[in-house]
Amino acid sequence: MHQPVLLQEVIDTLDIKNDDVVVDATFGGGGHSKAALEKLGPHGVLIAIDTDKNALESQKKLCTDYKSTVHLKQSNFRDLDVVLNELGVTKVDKFIFDLGFSSTQLEEGERGLSFKKDEPLLMTLTDVGSITEETLTARRIVNEWNEEHIETIIRCYGEEGFSRQIAKAIVEARANKEIETTTELREIILRATPFWYHKKRIDPATRTFQALRIAVNDEIETARIGILKAFSYLTPGGAIAVITFHSTEDRVVKRLFRSWKEEELGRQEPKKPIKPSREEIKGNPRARSAKLRIFLKNK
Repeated sequence: MHQPVLLQEVIDTLDIKNDDVVVDATFGGGGHSKAALEKLGPHGVLIAIDTDKNALESQKKLCTDYKSTVHLKQSNFRDLDVVLNELGVTKVDKFIFDLGFSSTQLEEGERGLSFKKDEPLLMTLTDVGSITEETLTARRIVNEWNEEHIETIIRCYGEEGFSRQIAKAIVEARANKEIETTTELREIILRATPFWYHKKRIDPATRTFQALRIAVNDEIETARIGILKAFSYLTPGGAIAVITFHSTEDRVVKRLFRSWKEEELGRQEPKKPIKPSREEIKGNPRARSAKLRIFLKNK
């Protein structure tokens, strides 16, 4: 079962009022949305956005289980302005961005997002039925892009110390046979990295898979665009909460928040990012790298 990260910290710091308009820009397993609905009353509005149609359909009961108005919208949050305009919403009091993936998306999506299952090497959030030859997938990257470009992605987005060795091994392997599945890619990574690296806390394939997923879905630029658009809809006194899971994402958020502060548009509160407690990490190891930053717009 998916466990939303930093759930209580998000809800407590956002201080959701019963008549707020709240946008959960990354619905996922619905944990943050459900917690927000516990705070909202009959005049409150929740707008939940996700690219994954299945995630939204699995939680349709939210529309009837709570007294608040609930809108479940399938979209990428970089297009949240389109979603809000369609709904006639001009102002939002609270935004929630959880830039991680839910356990369901990672393990049951059949998209190749996890190396724990043997799946087609896709990693795209595009509906599987809509994927064409033109769709960017991890399979296309590892089989078509040059070694230098692959190495750069793995090093910059995955912060992988063995990026050069892994990229070289990928190019050598594809010369014999096209790399088609998550299992094939993981085996290449294992052969390219030293045995001692396989004994570390995280699987040696973790960083490479993360890097490819980020590249396929343009996650860094998508996050920047989505958060910028959110700020343009934020009411005076409103707040944006963003949970990141790696340093590249966090730097984007940190820079945006800093620029808004320098323009005297508001402040980050608290000043330093909130991190999961030891208890949360013990119960949910995926939370270990999470950071929560919240920006409060001036009234």
